[in-house]
This record gives sequence, structure tokens and C-alpha cells, in this order.
Amino acid sequence: MVDTEIKYSDQVIVALRRIMRAIDLHSRRLVQDYSLTGPQLLLLQSIMKNRETSLGELAKTASLSNATVTGIIDRLERRGLVERRRGSRDRRQVFVRGTESARKILENAPPLLQEKFLAEFSNLDESEKTQILNSLNRIALMMGADKLDASPFLSSHPLEASEITVIDEQNDPDEGNGSAKEGN
Repeated sequence: MVDTEIKYSDQVIVALRRIMRAIDLHSRRLVQDYSLTGPQLLLLQSIMKNRETSLGELAKTASLSNATVTGIIDRLERRGLVERRRGSRDRRQVFVRGTESARKILENAPPLLQEKFLAEFSNLDESEKTQILNSLNRIALMMGADKLDASPFLSSHPLEASEITVIDEQNDPDEGNGSAKEGN
């Protein structure tokens, strides 16, 4: 290997740092310009698209725990961006709808970071998609992040205990009978 040539490992670290930085910068702009985190924006978009939705449906759509969605909705409600109402048939069910203030914010808010990525990713052929997925899964394994649960959106907001899930290695769901432990 030539000394002047940048090592592969350094190139990989630089690429990872660029990705992390892009996510961080986008998240900071969201907070600075709109006082919203990525997950808050995602949920607001989903609520406004569906006009009214249940907390459980929001959690499923966003791949977040019910506790996480409840916390995010609490913050959005305090800001006057969403309103809650109890179900008429089942009072345990809670529905959420966006307010006029939320509509105004969403008119000017930037798209979520993953929207551009997904548009570009969808143009790749299957072998390229598979190669990227396999490489990223391998990197996650190498960094000890393979057991962390994550939802499918790019954001660098502070994590709450309800958002962190570590897969129990003794009861790995990939092995057939596992469970996940929250809060580790």
C-alpha cells in the first residue's frame, strides 16, 4: 500500500462521519428553524395526512413504541400543534388531530432527510440495494450496534429511555423465541 493513499478504513470512517454529520445538521436545522425534532415532524406529517389517527396507529406507522409516541404527542400538544380526543365507543382509545398551527408549520417545513435518500435508493437495482443493506448491517455489527432497535427515519434527537431497545442475546428473536428488553 502506498503511504500517500488514504487507507480504506479511514475512507469508511470519513463516509460514516459524513452521514452522521448530514443527519445531525438536518436535525439541528429542524430544531432551530421549526422547534421540531425529526420524529415530531414525522408524526405531524402522518397526523395531517390522515386528518385524525389513533396513538396506536401512529406508533405502528412510525415504528416507535407507544410510550415514545405518547411523549412526542404530549410535547406537540403543549405547543398547540395537536389535539387529542377520546374514542366515542371506547373511551380508552385516544385519537389525535393536527391544528391550524401544525398545518402552517408543515407548509414551510423541509422534507424529512430520508425522503431524498429513499428517492435515490429506489432507483438502484436489486443487487445494489442488497449490497448496501448487507454492508450497513455488517458495519452495525462491527460497531456493536446490531442489537439496537431503530425506527426507519433519520434523526439525531436525544433518545429517551422509552426509545432504546436492546435485543436480549439469550432470547434473540432471530433464534425463534426471543423478547426485547427496553431501557438498556
